[in-house]
Amino acid sequence: MLNTLKELLGFGPKTDYAELKRNGAIILDVRTKNEFADGHIKNSINIPVNTLLQNLNKLKNKNTPIITCCATGNRSGMAKRVLKSKGYDQVYNGGGWKSLNNKL
Repeated sequence: MLNTLKELLGFGPKTDYAELKRNGAIILDVRTKNEFADGHIKNSINIPVNTLLQNLNKLKNKNTPIITCCATGNRSGMAKRVLKSKGYDQVYNGGGWKSLNNKL
């Protein structure tokens, strides 16, 4: 519980998103198809958060790091919780896609 609270408040170790990406992490954009079409991170995968459970087959390897993103970080946080509950071990909430793109 304490670690979850620290993570929500932004405390704790910083995630090196660029390093994760260089090592094969998947960028998962969980915004709507229309939002994704208006702009996204190059080579990211779009699975809207409301369809994530039905599309887990698109994320076959549960050991591959996944960085979730959306517009502000709310939906990507939900997506992270869903993926973790389904056994995906290395899931990181990248927050808003524009901010994440600057970190890559």
